[in-house]
Amino acid sequence: MEEFIVVETKSSPRITFNPLTHCHEITGESYPENCSKFYGPMFEWLETYLGNVSSVRLELSIDILYFNSSSSKVFMDLFDLLDDAASLNTDVVVNWRYHEDNELALECGEEFMEDVQNIHFNLVSYQ
Repeated sequence: MEEFIVVETKSSPRITFNPLTHCHEITGESYPENCSKFYGPMFEWLETYLGNVSSVRLELSIDILYFNSSSSKVFMDLFDLLDDAASLNTDVVVNWRYHEDNELALECGEEFMEDVQNIHFNLVSYQ
């Protein structure tokens, strides 16, 4: 399976998913004009990937400086997908990274963390 990479733009994040290391990353800002169109290929890749792995440790680091409400819904769908995978014997770790001065990002991370049951969800602050 090929690595999934999307180059960052002003309004969309960099996405790097590595099927060999099982380390995945989403970084940047997220307010694309059409979230479904932008994130659709990512979900297709993830569904194929999750269908081909079992009993692995999957790590996703998310460092989003700003995101709109449509992106928030996409992230919740992403966490739901990963939560389902975690309930089926995949060890899923999410690292929600946020700048220590960004209280809104921390609050959003806390809300996402409350909505999952099987994911190891870490809130990671940085300077």
